[in-house]
Amino acid sequence: MGTAPFSYSRSGSGSCVLVPFFIRALIALFLACPAAWAQLNPSFYDNVCPQALPTIRRAVFRAVADEPRMGASLLRLHFHDCFVNLGGSSYEVQVGRRDARTASRDAANNNIPSPTFNLSNLVSSFQAQGLSTKDLVVLSGAHTVGAARCRLFRNRIYNETSTIDASFATAQRQQCPVTGGDDNLSPLDSSTGASFDTAYYEGLLQNRGLLHSDQELFKGDGGESDERVKFYTQNPASFGQDFGVSMLRMGNIKPLTGEQGEIRNNCRKVN
Repeated sequence: MGTAPFSYSRSGSGSCVLVPFFIRALIALFLACPAAWAQLNPSFYDNVCPQALPTIRRAVFRAVADEPRMGASLLRLHFHDCFVNLGGSSYEVQVGRRDARTASRDAANNNIPSPTFNLSNLVSSFQAQGLSTKDLVVLSGAHTVGAARCRLFRNRIYNETSTIDASFATAQRQQCPVTGGDDNLSPLDSSTGASFDTAYYEGLLQNRGLLHSDQELFKGDGGESDERVKFYTQNPASFGQDFGVSMLRMGNIKPLTGEQGEIRNNCRKVN
């Protein structure tokens, strides 16, 4: 029961097909389930709440079907939690992690790599969490869904002329003027932004990364990240497999287990 769905599609069907279903935001269903004590493992809730994961799976499928951007939002939630406090995963799910008794927006923001980071900053940020350059490139592939606000990429589309495709920059300027429109959204993957695929990497090869940090993954210098980007454009199935592995690795950053933290009766507040 600990296996999560991962669907890979190039169909551009208009619905996000990545469905990471074990996310703390949806654990309200555990209201009826007594707490159990164990380390992380795929069968943590099998006895006390055997329908937990199937129920979450159905709920997330419905949510993403109703609003495709929800897939990207859930990935971002997972990323914030894992880099700061707890963890989560979406493949062979390791469950049993506790919620923290405190939360800090500043801590979350301070630990998340900035969209202005260069490659060295990005690699260092991931290494500080025990993650590799491969994990960096793989997890950045989640930008195949979702969108960014104008204020996060304005400098890139107006000032980074040597590392951005001119026609791409011109198109983005229609949505992101020099002044105003800070919260206007543009898709991180401008070609198939509603499908979880490798088009994000293909865009990097064409200097069409929306964020500065996106394009830093492919600098054209033959480095490790360059080679990994090219590999995934040619091997989409490997990307799907590696993404699951890296999500698990990220999900196991400093989890609270045993008597640490708590299992909340209401996921919106501490007990």
